[in-house]
Amino acid sequence: MTHDAAAEATTTKLLAVLEKPRRNMYAFACVTLASMTTIVTGYNLALMSGAELFIREDLGLTDTQVELLAGSMNVFMLASILFSGWTADLLGRRVTLVVANAFLTAGALAMSLGGGYAALMAARFVTSIGMGLALVVAPVYNAEISPPSTRGVLSSLLDIFINVGILLGYTSNYALADLPAHLAWRIMYAIGVLPPVLLAVGVLAMPESPRWLAMRGRHAEARAVLWRTSDTAEEADVRLEDIKRTFDAPQAAGSVWQELIVRPSATVRRILICVVGLHFFQEASGIDAVVLYSPLVFNKAGMSATSSILGATVAVGVVKTCFIFVAMLLVDRVGRRPLLLASAGGVAVSFTALALTLCVRETSSASAAASVASVMAFVAAFSVGFGPLASTYAAEIMPLRLRAQGAGLGMAVNRLTCGAVSMSFISLAGWITMPGCFFLYAGVAATACVFVHLRLPETRGRSLEDMEALFAK
Repeated sequence: MTHDAAAEATTTKLLAVLEKPRRNMYAFACVTLASMTTIVTGYNLALMSGAELFIREDLGLTDTQVELLAGSMNVFMLASILFSGWTADLLGRRVTLVVANAFLTAGALAMSLGGGYAALMAARFVTSIGMGLALVVAPVYNAEISPPSTRGVLSSLLDIFINVGILLGYTSNYALADLPAHLAWRIMYAIGVLPPVLLAVGVLAMPESPRWLAMRGRHAEARAVLWRTSDTAEEADVRLEDIKRTFDAPQAAGSVWQELIVRPSATVRRILICVVGLHFFQEASGIDAVVLYSPLVFNKAGMSATSSILGATVAVGVVKTCFIFVAMLLVDRVGRRPLLLASAGGVAVSFTALALTLCVRETSSASAAASVASVMAFVAAFSVGFGPLASTYAAEIMPLRLRAQGAGLGMAVNRLTCGAVSMSFISLAGWITMPGCFFLYAGVAATACVFVHLRLPETRGRSLEDMEALFAK
């Protein structure tokens, strides 16, 4: 039997098993613990949007220094992202997540004690190491341990917890806004010291990824994990056969990076284009411009009171988090592709509306309300597709032998693009105006819609080991 025929046969068996699945709560608990590591990631990303107001006042930083401090984290992450695949394959997914939490704790402590611009940049670097590891390895672990029947829903938990962290960051900004400037931002970051310690303890209680165990020749342990994380015993056997078949298939000569970048097959090239494209468009569409600089946007639209601006950012965070639950409800029912198409289209429309709102010369309460509504529409559209599904889709389509490194490469593109957006927004707004920035992001989102339509096949209901057969067609 050929590899493609075996893949199709496995898919047929899986679909038969999954007709009336018994939802596996143990897999849900494992994915929840892994995903919770990203709460601190979201908290740190959003916290700077309000903390920068107090840091600027306390330390006397310039606009350029604030812009670099806010966006540098995405560039710093490359140090861990590019090695995260190697680390995850060497140490395992679980131990790598523990290491990520250790860096997050150290970074939060250093940030809260920072006494100057250089110290804060160094603290951001330490935090970025942990964030990079978590952002790459958590989606890989989630995809590998989830049963096919609920892989979309469970993988979406990652973005839910990132957004819970973002919401907590906004809430912290608002709740501590009345404290003296020299205390407010330090307490905001000190709050992030303890949670990673507790999460590291929780991660140690999780099982290792069954696919990593099989990759290490530990088939008995892999079988035990699959029995606990599958919906039925029959499904566990099918998944194990699937993994073994992947290892038995002929492998390309050379290292992982040679197969991934230097001499990729046509199938791997198609997969790589999808992974890199999704991660690029997720960030190039301007999400971090909103997460980091929404106070500046609302101020431009006519809101002047700090409490009102920070309150509006909290409302945006609530909407963003709520609409990820919508994505969770739909992803395994309607599929990845329709949600990504709707998301890209919604982002283009909402950013066009925001840009037109900001073009109003005389601001008023009506223009401020319209800008807040446009931003809410943007985060709602982003959160039903590109937000939760970019990492999910990228992790599930990569072949097992390339998954960790491929996820790292995709995340490297993601963070580079994010860094370019976040470190250039203030300067770009001064050059082409703030409405011009959002017209630009709307154009990128429209291009993303075309990319999804032309390049991304549907993956709902397929086993991870069947993805190569899908992209070989």
